Order: sequence, then C-alpha cells, then structure tokens
Amino acid sequence: MKIILSVGARPNFIKMAPLYFELIKKKNIESVIVHTGQHYDYRMSQAFFENLDLPNPHYFLGVKTGTHIEQTAKIMIEFEKVLLKENPDLVITFGDVNSTLACSVVPKKLFIPLAHVEAGLRSFDISMPEETNRKLTDSMADFLFTPSVDANENLAKEGIKDSKVHFVGNIMIDSLVEAISRLDKCHEDQTLKKFNLQKKRYALVTFHRPSNVDNKDTLEVILKFLNYLSRETPIIFPMHPRTRKNICEFGIDIKFGTNFNIIEPMKYKEFILLEKNASFVLTDSGGIQEETTYLNTPCLTVRSNTERPITIMDGTNELVHIGNISEKIDQILSGKWKQGKIPELWDGKTAERIVSRITNFRN
Repeated sequence: MKIILSVGARPNFIKMAPLYFELIKKKNIESVIVHTGQHYDYRMSQAFFENLDLPNPHYFLGVKTGTHIEQTAKIMIEFEKVLLKENPDLVITFGDVNSTLACSVVPKKLFIPLAHVEAGLRSFDISMPEETNRKLTDSMADFLFTPSVDANENLAKEGIKDSKVHFVGNIMIDSLVEAISRLDKCHEDQTLKKFNLQKKRYALVTFHRPSNVDNKDTLEVILKFLNYLSRETPIIFPMHPRTRKNICEFGIDIKFGTNFNIIEPMKYKEFILLEKNASFVLTDSGGIQEETTYLNTPCLTVRSNTERPITIMDGTNELVHIGNISEKIDQILSGKWKQGKIPELWDGKTAERIVSRITNFRN
C-alpha cells in the first residue's frame, strides 16, 4: 500500500510527523512525503523537518507565494504530476491551509481515495480562507479523522455519512507529548536563561493572521498595547515573517521597551518549552490554543471566533479583543483563571488510531 502525505505549512508538519513515524512501522505500507512549498522560509519549513526528525520530503513542489488562487492552482498542477507518477492507494491531507484544499481536489479528480486529518473543525466565518478550505476538503474526503466531539457534530449537521467519520483525537497532541518527553531540566533552564526569563513570569506572544497584521492601524494598536504591557510583564515574541514584513512595509516605528523581546521564529521543541513555562500566551494561532489547553497554560486568543471551541469549553483558552485583554490578564496574574481539562482522546495516540483505521479498511 502506497500513501502520499501532503503538507505545505508549519502546522501541517507538526500534524504529519507522528503519523509518518507510525506508518513506517508497517512493512506493507510505503509512505511518500510531498511538501508543496507553501511555507518555504527555512525557519518555517526545513527547520521544522529537522526539529521533528523527519526525513527530507520525497517531493518538494516549490510553489512558494502568490494569491490564494494562484497558490492553489500551482499546487494542483504540480501535485497531479506526482500522483500520476506514484499512483498511490491513498492521499492524506492535514489541517486547513491552501495546500490542504489543493491536494484534496487533485486525488478526487483522479479517483484516488482521500483522507483528511483534523476534519470537522468550523469557525462559521466564511470570510476566513481556512474555513473554505476546511469545508471543501471535508466534502470530498473518504476518511474524515476528527480531533474533537464538536467536529463530529459539525460533520453530522453537514450531512456527512457516519461511516466516513472517525473520531481519533488530536494529532498535534501526539507531537506535543513526544516533545515534552524529550525536554530536560538542563535544557529548560538554559532556554529560559538565554532569553532572561523566569518560570511563570513572562508572556509568550504570536501574531500572524491577516485580520491582525495586514492592516496598519490594527497592527500598530496591537504592538503599542504589547509595548505597554511589557512594562509590567516581560514579553517574548517569536515574530512570524509576515508580521515582520508588514511592520517594515507599513513604516511602523515604535521604540520597544527592554522587556519586549522580539526574536526569530523558534524551533518547535524550544517553543513548546516557553509555552509550558509562560504565565500566559497571547496569540491568534489555532494550534497554540490546543497546545496551551494540554499544557494548562492560560491562553488569550485575539480573534472574534475560533474553529477550536473545545479549547474554550474544556480548556484554558478565551477569545479576547484589545478592549478587554487587560482585564483578562489581571485575572490570570491574580490566580483567578479557569482550570481547564484535557479533551477526550488528546492522549498522544491519535496516529496509532488513524493507522489502525486505514489498515483495517484495506484488509
């Protein structure tokens, strides 16, 4: 059995790694990694393959940047060539980026079975490109591997057959559990010392979504707030290339305080270490909402909605806006934040369950 694992962006790599390592245990399965090149910066791409101990992709499509339509179309053209050459038995896509959608359309046109890992998540905000990618991919998939109970409910409401839906848990937690198992106190102390941080006495910040960083006024307001916040709480901000580029292009000129530490994107395990030891995380990322829930780290998500409501219902996450962030931070620092719990099947064994479903189907 030959399986194509198609990825294109940093979150995809984290989701793909545990499944790849589980698949290669099977002597009768050949796994082929196809990297579309949607994320092509070393810090956002190759560094993650190295940090997750993944081999180099078998195919690198080199699509790089472009509009959503240009990028999706380029991926489809190049991905078709790979599928015609490899003739796989199954294509597996991950998450909700443009690569996810592009690498879902092509196998369906070629009558190749398709699996979607992280199926069923919904923000119910069609203005988000990711929401379009999720819904279209799920409508085409033959196997829908869901991370949470709410994802199952969403698919049922959309009329997806129960026989296609497999509740397997959150595969990002597989990578997180593996990373935590490799952290040692010496490395932890060295990393905190490197950035002059103390456990539970700093805020970890990430921003990259268009709604927060593609408008000059919005981005400037966020940066000014963070600069003000850094007077009381040290901030470490691994800055996404998109955010850094926009600050430069918009000509935003803010004199950041000494407690405001802007750094390059981090290696996965190093980032997890900082996430684990932060007082709280301020973000607009989807995956970080899940990681902080597992780590029991308070998370403030600067968005009007989330496709991961389980992190609010069960976990440590809350949606916020600039107007109420200070109030929420005060609650966290005064010890009044909610105590979350780990959602069902977020146990580090999702990849095992996916492989079991695939192999049982083939047998």
